[in-house]
Parts: sequence; C-alpha cells; structure tokens
Amino acid sequence: MERTILIRIGEIFLKGNNKRFFTSLLKKNINVALENYQHTFVNSQNRMYIENYKESEECEILDKLQKVFGIYSISTAVKIPTDLDEIAKLCAEIFPKKGTFRVTINRADKTIPKKSTEIASDIGGYMLEKANGELKVDLFNYEFEVSIDIRESSYSYIFFNRLLCSGGLPVGCSGNGMLLLSGGIDSPVAGYMMAKRGLKLYAVHYHSFPYTSEQAKEKVIELANRMSEYSGEVTLLVVPFTNIQYAIKQNCPIEYMITIMRRFMMKIAERLAKENSCGALITGENLGQVASQTMESINVTNSVVKMPVFRPLIGFDKAEIIEKAIKMDTFKTSILPFEDCCTVFLPKNPVIKPKINTAIEYENQIEDRDNLIEEAIKNVETIICKR
Repeated sequence: MERTILIRIGEIFLKGNNKRFFTSLLKKNINVALENYQHTFVNSQNRMYIENYKESEECEILDKLQKVFGIYSISTAVKIPTDLDEIAKLCAEIFPKKGTFRVTINRADKTIPKKSTEIASDIGGYMLEKANGELKVDLFNYEFEVSIDIRESSYSYIFFNRLLCSGGLPVGCSGNGMLLLSGGIDSPVAGYMMAKRGLKLYAVHYHSFPYTSEQAKEKVIELANRMSEYSGEVTLLVVPFTNIQYAIKQNCPIEYMITIMRRFMMKIAERLAKENSCGALITGENLGQVASQTMESINVTNSVVKMPVFRPLIGFDKAEIIEKAIKMDTFKTSILPFEDCCTVFLPKNPVIKPKINTAIEYENQIEDRDNLIEEAIKNVETIICKR
C-alpha cells in the first residue's frame, strides 16, 4: 500500500490534438510548484499522480496543488495492486465502521470480468459484514464515499476525498501579459484571472518617491509574491514616475491630471510589454468604479496604445472583487494604508468625460514628454517575485 495524490484535469481534455502541449506544460508547472518537496510525478493513461512524497508534507503539497491553474480537483489515495479481495479488505480497514456510505467504481481495466456495479456491491457487502450493523448503504444521502479507480496498469487507487482546485489553463499556454499593478484591491485579482486563462504574468508598477514611500513599494512586491503562488514567477518592473507626475502638474489643468497620467502609464506599459514579449496589457479597471474608469476615460487612455488591453473585472461589482481578493489572500495586503502614485496630486474633481483631442492638446504642453518616458524606462528596477 502506497499513499499517492490523484490529479484531475479540467478543460485540457477538450484540447484534442493539442492536449499533449497543455499536459506537458501542466507537468512543468506542477513540478515547479513542488520544487521544495520530495516527490515523483507520474503521468499514466490520462491520469496524473504525485508519489514518493513525505506523508508529513502531504497537507502542504495539497495546498500547493490547489493553486496550480489547469488542475480541476485532487484526491489523496492509496495505491495497491489490483486484487478485488484485497481491495475489499483494505476498504473495510481504513474507512469508518459506522454511518452511511456508498461505493463508486471506475473500471478502466476491462480485463476484469465483473461490471463496476457488481464490484461495488461486493466491496460494499464485505464492508457491511465487517461493521457488525453499524454501517448502512445510502446511494444519495451518504456520509462518506468509497471511491476506487481500477487502472489498466494492474494497480488500483482508493481515494478518500475530492478537493476542488483553481481550474483554468496551465500558466504559459496563452503567452505573456503585462499587468499594471497598483497597490489596490483590483489589479492583483485581474492578474489572477488572466493567469487562470494561461497568461504568464509580468507586472509594471509606478513609484513616485518620495511622495510614495518605500513601504508602498514593498506592499506591491508582497502582492506580486502572493500572486505568484497561483501564477508562478512574476517579473515586477518598478518605474520611477515622480518626474512625469510633476511635469503633468506643472503643465496640465488639474481636472485632467489623472487622465494624462494614465495615458503616460499606458504608453510606458506598452513599451515594457513589447520588450518582454508580452502580447497584451492587463488592468484592474472596473466600469464606473471611479472617475478614471468611465467609458469616456477608458477610451481616452486606451487610445494611446495599439496592443490589446484585457480588463477581466470590467463587469464585476466591488463585493465580487473583494471576495476573490480574500480567496487569493491579497486583500489584507491591498488595504494597508500606504498610498500609491495614483493618489499623488489627486484632484478633488477629476474630469469624468474627457475627450481625446483635449487630452492630446494638454499632453502636448509637456514639451519634454518623450524624454521623460525614456528616462523612466531607462531607470526601471526589475524584481523577480516568487513565493
């Protein structure tokens, strides 16, 4: 008898002739997630298993696997040679001796002459016999389920639970994306959702020292670290933004400051995205949440880039976003009271329906704007974030 972890994949099954690409990438991501744990990855007959691990580390390994995109569910199990009598004896030994239960059989090994229902009946009958009247069969309202997977490899797996995981697609199968990462609640959730669709994440953060503190920067690094538990390694690019914000304040009407600032952010993000082979930008924008996220504002900021901009939170309400942030364990970090650059020189009444031509007119008043962008990109700090 050997303890093992059974891994089930979700929509990868729908990938047809490309399934091998997705499963090999998932294997790589699983091994990276478990790199600090002794284990063996086994891929056999459309099944994935983790074997040869320390039982004392099982809970930690299960937690890591639940955060790997591409995995639908996992189960702890015991692996034994396929012998129906021995399987029945083991089930009677390791499962509770009282309560209601049912037996579920998956018989991949068609050389066994008995049908799945017959095997389930035999094993259930043996368990009832050994329980001395304390057990009852209930196929619908059961307290526990005895699940047995009989494989073609002459081995069977008896598993005890079914833990739902993050689902989605393996990170990296959809290319690279550049996330505009603030210190708030929304952008880490946006990154999580796009990583779930297979994007490997890069992130850009705008830091306005001394107006924003080193603590604000450390907060963003911690957010990127927490995101990496799901997305894998995140390359964080910290852009010095103070000179650009000061130039905007000196040359643009106060009500347009946020609009112009976000246009600069998008330009820089697109440049950095191209340098890092990213095919899209990602933002945490949510329609109507703040003045800079009206339809008109989004249109004005979007007009400065040609690259696709993914906004996975665009139709969410705040409660839904917070719920996901809590699940990711980024919420408590996001609400720490360290201001990001978007709060520097924040106008009391920002324009909510800006016009592109007006924004361009005010932007052109900043004569050295190209040099400011080049200087900011030249002084980017690169930080590799990994939990």
